[in-house]
Parts: sequence; structure tokens; C-alpha cells
Amino acid sequence: MIKKYLFYLARWQLSTPVLAIVLILLANMSTVAATVIANLIGGLIFFWVDRFIFRSLSKEPLWEIRDNVVCYKCGKQGRGYRIAEWLGYNRKQDKNPQFRCEECKDEKAQEVKEKINCKGE
Repeated sequence: MIKKYLFYLARWQLSTPVLAIVLILLANMSTVAATVIANLIGGLIFFWVDRFIFRSLSKEPLWEIRDNVVCYKCGKQGRGYRIAEWLGYNRKQDKNPQFRCEECKDEKAQEVKEKINCKGE
């Protein structure tokens, strides 16, 4: 958390020269109008930086659970599980989600874990 906070403080300092340059360029406008425009430009730029800083990548998988589904692997009907998100793996917008039963879900979790570890190397 401290690393993220220090990164955010550095980002905050980087916004100062950007906003100062915009205010200098808009010096012939009213102070309020120039400030509003400078903040809009800063927001357009630094929204993406802040999004990156505060993006959390959980070390544990985010499971989606549904009742009355058919297991993608073994065909058993009942409660189904699927990993929707885990580190760089993201299937939240999957149009054809593949749910697995209690017995098959651990095998899929291991498969995804191996894929994630391979990408990190």
C-alpha cells in the first residue's frame, strides 16, 4: 500500500507542471475559466494514470457461482463455478461462460494459475 501511495504522490507532483503550462497558455482568459479548462485537461490526462495506480489485482481468484448449471467438463448439473478474474486473467465479459462443478473447478483453477505464472516469466 505504501508503494501505491508514493506512486500516487509522484503522480500528483507531475500534474503541477502540466496544469501550470495550461494556465500560462490561457493567461488572457479569466482566472476561473482558465482553471476549469486546466482541470479538465488534467482530468483527461491523469484519469488513466490514476486508474492504473488504483487498479487492484487480487492474489485470490474472483469466482462467479450459479445454481442449476451444467458442468462444462463432466456434464453434471448443479451449482457451477467459474473464475471470472484473477491477476491478468479476466473473463468477466465472457459471452459464453464455462461453469464447472465442485469437483472440476479445482482442476480449472490450477490450469489458470499455471497460465498466469507462465505469463509472468
